[in-house]
Amino acid sequence: MMHFPALAVRSRLPRRVPRWSAGAAALAALALAMAGCGSSGTPSKSSSAQAKAHAGGTFTILANSAFGVADPAQNYTLEEWQLLIDTHDGLVGFAHVGGIAGTKIVPDLATSIPVPTNGGKTYLFHIRRGIKFSNGQTLKPSDFVTTFERQFTVPGPTAFYSGIVGASACSPKKGCNLSKGVVANDSAYTLTINLTAPDPELMDQLSLPFAYAVPASTPLKLTGNNVPPGTGPYMWKSYNPNTQAVLVRNPHFHVWNATAQPAGYPNSIIEKYGLQVSAEVTEVQNGQANEVFDGDQIPSGQLSQLNSAKYSSQVHVNTLTADWYMALNTRQPPFNNPLARQAINYAANRSAYVKIAGGPSLAVPGCQILPPNFPSYVPYCPYTTGAQTHWSAPNLAKAKQLVQQSHTAGMKVVVNGTNDQVGKALVEQMISDLDSIGYKASPQLLAASVQYPYVQNSSNSSKWNVAWSAWYQDYPAPSDFLNVLLGCGSIHPNSDASPNIAAFCDKTIQAKITQAESIAATNPTLASQLWTQIDHADTSAAPWVNLYNPRQIDFLSKNVHGYQWNPQWYILIDRLWLS
Repeated sequence: MMHFPALAVRSRLPRRVPRWSAGAAALAALALAMAGCGSSGTPSKSSSAQAKAHAGGTFTILANSAFGVADPAQNYTLEEWQLLIDTHDGLVGFAHVGGIAGTKIVPDLATSIPVPTNGGKTYLFHIRRGIKFSNGQTLKPSDFVTTFERQFTVPGPTAFYSGIVGASACSPKKGCNLSKGVVANDSAYTLTINLTAPDPELMDQLSLPFAYAVPASTPLKLTGNNVPPGTGPYMWKSYNPNTQAVLVRNPHFHVWNATAQPAGYPNSIIEKYGLQVSAEVTEVQNGQANEVFDGDQIPSGQLSQLNSAKYSSQVHVNTLTADWYMALNTRQPPFNNPLARQAINYAANRSAYVKIAGGPSLAVPGCQILPPNFPSYVPYCPYTTGAQTHWSAPNLAKAKQLVQQSHTAGMKVVVNGTNDQVGKALVEQMISDLDSIGYKASPQLLAASVQYPYVQNSSNSSKWNVAWSAWYQDYPAPSDFLNVLLGCGSIHPNSDASPNIAAFCDKTIQAKITQAESIAATNPTLASQLWTQIDHADTSAAPWVNLYNPRQIDFLSKNVHGYQWNPQWYILIDRLWLS
């Protein structure tokens, strides 16, 4: 989901995540030392007595910066998503457990996962009775009508739900009427979703926080820093992006499906903002806080300390299905020319980017859009000196040749990135790569909290040519990278929620995307083959310079127990308990 995520989806995140900030040697050593420490395992189920024994206390997270606007209809960051999964619920959800079992979709506010009818276009959900929002209001099927209509009036990343009947006529200016697409029967406690075409990923999309239930009385406009009531075990007491977010227990919550939404262990969860990462580490080492959110920005000196037996039980390293990349602005010269885009892909010194990331133990260089160990991934790298499967070295001669052929030599290029230590290093390396093949590059550095919305918004597109970004799966499906990030329907003019940053739209590739999605349910083998072809076609068209695929570090205080790593949501905060 989210960049910081999308601010950096730890984030999700989408979803962007905090950037690596330490020296390669220290990070590599830490990764090797922590490898195989069982960080992704699922603890055995606790009995009721154990659950009561584990409950209590305040779990404190330290993050350098906040996640922006908190409205779940718009926020696209794993940083907030890790909190929203504890305060809100959808019709269905990913199992709230660690390990591969955490990718399974289970019923949540619906009593079961329905079998589609009407040729795969209609889903009938039976909604649980007796569930209340944190404000005491009883959940009704009609609350979901507001939930989905808000996606188009706030607006949020509408591509996820654009297939709902009536959605095409919705807009922030015109409003939204989904009365034929989302049909609520409050007497029978059912909700029917009608689609214009079958969508094999609908259950994945309904498991995202955008589809989490909010009361029908919630305004169809942005709520800013006020999070609407939810149905989870916690509720939002307050959120100030300059200071902290505070979650406390929802007094109206009861467990209806422990696999989807168990009762949390901490009595409250606080995420504080503004400390330098080095200070975050010190406070967690001293037991003054419980989690360093920005684990991938820990200074090398402190990482060396953590690479010892003393902290072996407190550090967890996990591999991510994510891309760190530089988007190329296809709306402006020189990168509206595919030869120029291919040129910088040949010139990119991915070894240097991996070094910035922390070394080969914490980042793997890559050329293509789909990350390794992901559905439909087949190694492909045309931008290298060796075999065209995995990147080995830059090919400057080829890059310079393409620059000349594109007639773009000498053009000025603005490289946009974040103003933190690693953000600056990534931008400086990209400037070096661009200058080496005949461009005149300069930096444009922004605070992490504004950089991602800035480069998404087309009103700023004339001000930059290359922009750093990172993407962490919304859910384990190839379309989550190939359609969400590079599909024609993911371009939303003048919106801060337009994930196709490069504004890349190839109608031939889009036709294959449509075909792959349409046959996924009936011919998954052919669909998978099509996604592989799409991945390779996008890579050849070069709307990005893919840099590397990262790993994630979680550093916890000594009194934290029960660590679980969920492939969808990463660390499960509510499953941690304090001694």
